[in-house]
Amino acid sequence: MTNRLIVEHDEHPDPGVDGRARGFLAVNPTAGSAAGLDFTLRHVWGHLTDLAGTPVADAGRAVPADSTWQQRLAVGLDLLDTLLEDAGQDRRRLIGVGVGVPGQIELGTGVVGPSLPGQAWAGVNVAEEFGKRLTAPVLVENNTRLEAVAEVAWGAGRDAKHVFYIGLSSGIGTGLFFDGKLHRGAWGGAGELGHVSVDFDGPACPCGNRGCLVQYAAIPAVLHALRVHLGPDATTEDLQAAVATGDRACLGVIADVGQIVGRVLANLCNLLNPERIIIGGELSRAGDRLLDPMRASLRRHAMTPVRDVDIVAAQLDLGARAGARGGAALVLREAGSLAAALLATERTPV
Repeated sequence: MTNRLIVEHDEHPDPGVDGRARGFLAVNPTAGSAAGLDFTLRHVWGHLTDLAGTPVADAGRAVPADSTWQQRLAVGLDLLDTLLEDAGQDRRRLIGVGVGVPGQIELGTGVVGPSLPGQAWAGVNVAEEFGKRLTAPVLVENNTRLEAVAEVAWGAGRDAKHVFYIGLSSGIGTGLFFDGKLHRGAWGGAGELGHVSVDFDGPACPCGNRGCLVQYAAIPAVLHALRVHLGPDATTEDLQAAVATGDRACLGVIADVGQIVGRVLANLCNLLNPERIIIGGELSRAGDRLLDPMRASLRRHAMTPVRDVDIVAAQLDLGARAGARGGAALVLREAGSLAAALLATERTPV
C-alpha cells in the first residue's frame, strides 16, 4: 500500500495498549470516496462522503416525470461527475456507488420489480447498467431502505441495533434492521408495511389486497380525508402549514393516522421486538402530534414485554436527500473489503 492509503496518527484505539506502542496506523479517510444517488419520480439527488463518512458534496437535479431510465441514468452520472469535480476528485477515487430507486430489487437477478404506475426503472437491472459505465462497485436498493440506512448510520438510529424505519409519504415503506444488519427477505421483498391490511373489508388496493395501510395513512389518503376542509387541490405543503398552525381538523386526521399506524406497529413489535422505531417521510414533520397518538396506540395493543419500544422522528433530510446519504452509507457498510476497494482505485488506469 502507498502512503496515500495509510496514515499515521497519535490516538490509539485500545486503552489497553501499553506505552511502548508508537505510530498507530489507519486508513486515510481522504484516500477515496463513497457516493450515493437516489432517484424519485421527478428528482435525483447525489451525496459524496470520504471514507470516514464525512460529507464532501451534495446536490440534486430535476428530471421530467416521463423520463426513460436511460435518461435518468445519464442525469445521475452527470450529477455524480459534478459532485466529484466539486470535491476535486474523479471516478478513479470511488470505492462504490449506492443507487436508490422505487420498487423492490429481486436479490436473485438484481432486476427492479414494479412499483408506481409508469415507473421507469421497472424491469431494469440497475446495478448492471450503472456498472457498464463505472469501474467502482454499484449497490442498488429501494429508496425507503436507503433512508433507513442513512438514519441508522448518521441519524436517529445510530446507537441502536434492532431498528424499524417507517417512511410515511406518498406511499409507506419500511427498512428493517436486525442486529445492525439490513433485512431484505428471501428475494428482496421485505418491508412492505404499507400493504399490510388493516381492514379486510376495506377498499380494494392496486396491489390486489383490500384495506391496506397505505389507503389510510399515506399522504394521498390524508389529503383525501381533508379535501372538503383544505380543498381538492391541497398539497403536502398545505397540509404541513395547517398542522403547524394547529388546525383542529388536520390535527384530528393526523391523530387518526397515528392511531392506525400504532396498531399495525404493535403487531410488528409483538412479532419482532425492535428497540427503536423511526418515523420518517413528510408526515413525520407533524412531530408529536403524530407520534404521541402512535405511541399510545402501540402501548395499548402491544404485549407488555415489547410495548415500551422507543418511537422517534427521523433526524435527517427526507426523501431523495436522505436516500442519497443512505446510498453512500450502504457503500461504506457493504462494499466488501475496504482494503481491496482502495487497492482497486490504485490500479485504475488514468
